[in-house]
Amino acid sequence: MGRGKEGGALSSVHPIDLLAQVIRALVERNDVDPGSVEDVIVGCVGLGGEQSATPGRVAWLGAGFPTHVPGVTIERKCGSSQQAADFGAMAVATGMYDLVVVGGIESMSRVPMGSQRMGKDRYGKGVNKRFAPGLVPQGVSAELVAHKWGIGREQLDEFSARSHKRAAAAAAAGAFDNEIVAIEVDGGETVSADQTIRPGTTPEILAGLKASFAAPEWEERFPDVAFQTTPGNSSQLSDGAAAMLIASEAGAAAAGLRPRARFRGSAVVGDDPIVMLSGPIPATRKVLGKTGFSVDDIDHFEVNEAFASVPLAWQKEIGAPSERLNPRGGAIALGHPLGASGARLMTTMLNALEQTGGTLGLQTMCEGEGMANATVIERL
Repeated sequence: MGRGKEGGALSSVHPIDLLAQVIRALVERNDVDPGSVEDVIVGCVGLGGEQSATPGRVAWLGAGFPTHVPGVTIERKCGSSQQAADFGAMAVATGMYDLVVVGGIESMSRVPMGSQRMGKDRYGKGVNKRFAPGLVPQGVSAELVAHKWGIGREQLDEFSARSHKRAAAAAAAGAFDNEIVAIEVDGGETVSADQTIRPGTTPEILAGLKASFAAPEWEERFPDVAFQTTPGNSSQLSDGAAAMLIASEAGAAAAGLRPRARFRGSAVVGDDPIVMLSGPIPATRKVLGKTGFSVDDIDHFEVNEAFASVPLAWQKEIGAPSERLNPRGGAIALGHPLGASGARLMTTMLNALEQTGGTLGLQTMCEGEGMANATVIERL
């Protein structure tokens, strides 16, 4: 994968070229015959501008690979590339494919969040009437989650500082090295390290930031809510791409690949579209119920840090210990390139399982309009 902060080193790279470099590195690193890949399933949220073409298909072509391999785009908000991985696993499990590339792309510098929307009315009469006076931005939903689960500003900032601390420690130990691809940027230089981690972040520093969503419109609508979500306890806007190979047993053998993990189950849910970001809680319960695992069976949890209130509310409900929740930091420190984050989290989780000797990992992500994905993988 490759990732950088908004407006940072990767902002000079066209999103298709960014994804093409990551896919090329994936294929070359694993010595796979690109002609044997049967599909390229890619998540992307901002499907406008430079990301308006089918990103997986055109990135595959940009990587110089065979034209007979198709591609398709998945848009399930922040969980887009996690859904791409789940769909790839489903296709392999049903025998449709033996070898597929899945991943995601988002250049939030070049295709800003929401820039592809047209007009003021996003949802239409039916939704606006049903949920009058209307749905709210995700930042306001983050405030509603914090309010509903009784999470205060101090907790939010402590969690966020810990995300940076854990990510900085993992980076210093080389824990991310084998999941980061060096990206060539304009001028021929390469970028091979994350730009988003701030090792010196403390709760005291974060406490000085102002709330981002304390607008009169929302304060009037939700008078009991203490607005406390800031840029410091939210995910960072960033640029990034990620890709993975998913294969059947026969496909892995034919390609000479050693399987690293297998999918044990996945789930997707819808939840309250106004509170919106609480979906990981029922998604986790659903996937645990489907797989028969308990919280105690899971060695590593990745709960996307869209906002600090999301994993904290999830932890209150699910009861996972802090040392197993985002042990290498999350999107608050590592960035959240929307369409790429699902594949990024899964890659980090698998590497962590291998490096620590863990067996089971559970990943879940909140998504716009009150959805969430959850996936369980088993290290082999």
